[in-house]
Amino acid sequence: MLVPFLKETISMAITYLFGSTGETVIEKGGNLNLGIPGIMCLGALGGVLGVNTYIAIFSVENIMGWLLILFAIFGSFIFAAFGGLIYAVLTVSLQSNQNVTGLALTTFGVGLMKFIGSNINQDNLTTASRSISKLFSQTFYQKLGWFGEIFLSHGILVYLAIIIAILTTLFLSKTRKGLFLRSIGESPQTADAQGLNVSVYKYLAILIGSGIAGLGGLYYVMDRSGGTTFVEASIEAFGWMAVALVIFSMWKPGIGIIGSLLFGGLYILPSFLSISNVQIKLFDMLPYVVTILVLIITAVINSKNSQPPASLGVNYYREER
Repeated sequence: MLVPFLKETISMAITYLFGSTGETVIEKGGNLNLGIPGIMCLGALGGVLGVNTYIAIFSVENIMGWLLILFAIFGSFIFAAFGGLIYAVLTVSLQSNQNVTGLALTTFGVGLMKFIGSNINQDNLTTASRSISKLFSQTFYQKLGWFGEIFLSHGILVYLAIIIAILTTLFLSKTRKGLFLRSIGESPQTADAQGLNVSVYKYLAILIGSGIAGLGGLYYVMDRSGGTTFVEASIEAFGWMAVALVIFSMWKPGIGIIGSLLFGGLYILPSFLSISNVQIKLFDMLPYVVTILVLIITAVINSKNSQPPASLGVNYYREER
């Protein structure tokens, strides 16, 4: 039972990983975006529209997996980035309250997905999902036994999420642009005084971070659920967990990979155990409990490396510099 459990853990973890990586990029620039659940819903909507656009152009009988996934990724990223643009205009340019704006964006994203999604033809989603290319062939990974089944039997979006998380870690810790973004999250006044365009960096971080987070919604619809669920999917619930995962990972995408595996394992664990509904509810609470424990531990330790950006959630008024 361990092999299927680990395989399902990785599969479930990717939804959280996309969301947490995207939110980490946004928060490193000093913006707390509680609209991630809605943005992930917009990403799912855009991905499904991308799939339907591909089918409308090439027909369901002529599906090429790699081209289909490009259509889906493009649609998902654009729709999610549009949600991020709304948030950026309101919070960066118009100085709206970040918490209120984020919550409103979540409501907007969930509602728009359900409204438009209910009028989208979903009959071809399962067929399209089966046609999305695996990175490794079934013959190849089956030859490697349990290792291939656990690590090499997933769709391309799984490996894309891990690559993005690793590249984000390297960008934030090893590049000048990443250092500039982190400095804006710590002290936008100081960064502005050094000649950095704070608004441009914040806009880019929000748009790119939102696009990455939106891929989590696409992944859940087209890969995790195999195209069998869309409008009725509780994608917003995974979005809230992704926000919690950012705190759990202490704003480090690399640790977020480990945290997403833990959250994914806790999520699917009840399905591998013979337990009652009450016990299932208790298991559902575990990721939140673990996050609270991490918050308490980091507060007690009070290490700079485990703290959020100093200006997180605070709007920057250039006139007050």
